[in-house]
Amino acid sequence: METIVFSGPFTLDRSRHAAVQVYEYLREEIVSLTLKPGTVLPRNELSAHFDLSVTPIRDALMRLEEEGLVDIYPQHATRVRGISIASARQAHFLRLAVELEVVRTLAQKKDAALGQMLQSLVLQQKAALKGRDLESFNRVDHAFHRQLYTAADVEELWRLMRHRSGNMDRLRRLHLPLNNKSESILKDHADIANAIGRGDAAAAEAALRRHLSGTLSELDALREQYPDYWTPGRD
Repeated sequence: METIVFSGPFTLDRSRHAAVQVYEYLREEIVSLTLKPGTVLPRNELSAHFDLSVTPIRDALMRLEEEGLVDIYPQHATRVRGISIASARQAHFLRLAVELEVVRTLAQKKDAALGQMLQSLVLQQKAALKGRDLESFNRVDHAFHRQLYTAADVEELWRLMRHRSGNMDRLRRLHLPLNNKSESILKDHADIANAIGRGDAAAAEAALRRHLSGTLSELDALREQYPDYWTPGRD
């Protein structure tokens, strides 16, 4: 069995629960596709990597299983699960419904300062893309959307959305290098920010709908290019 290669070191924060930190680390490795579908995650190897007992490792893996990102086979192995199209579609449906209401609410306030703040995040994303730093590009992408929830005073819904979005996030990572997707993200974010800043709710909703629907429209191309990344059947 090959040794797992992680993207970076793990540093334990003694003030927080170890299992939560292991979960967060492994989730990012899975969502970023550093750990590809089918990768086996032996508990003893994970325990050695994190320098922790097996108990927090087990708890973190169980949480990832609840989120549909790994399969745990008792007395056998844990394996990174293929991308579930059904899960991604449901996450998209939920996120679209919530964020349409969020941007409509924000646009109705006609908050020019918020529009400028969002535009500053677009500029950060543009700089990350120019430097070919896709990790920073994705971090700012999340910051842009989280700012929408924060400004609408529904940040708890952002945390719920993140918990449900693991499979959709993996789809987006596959899509990002294709068909100028990153440039489309920048344009959509700029359009959303502009519409919110000038108080145009209809334009904000239209830009958001276009923004969130692009990846699912490319499913056939993604499945053809990455045939080994999916759960079997219709899931």
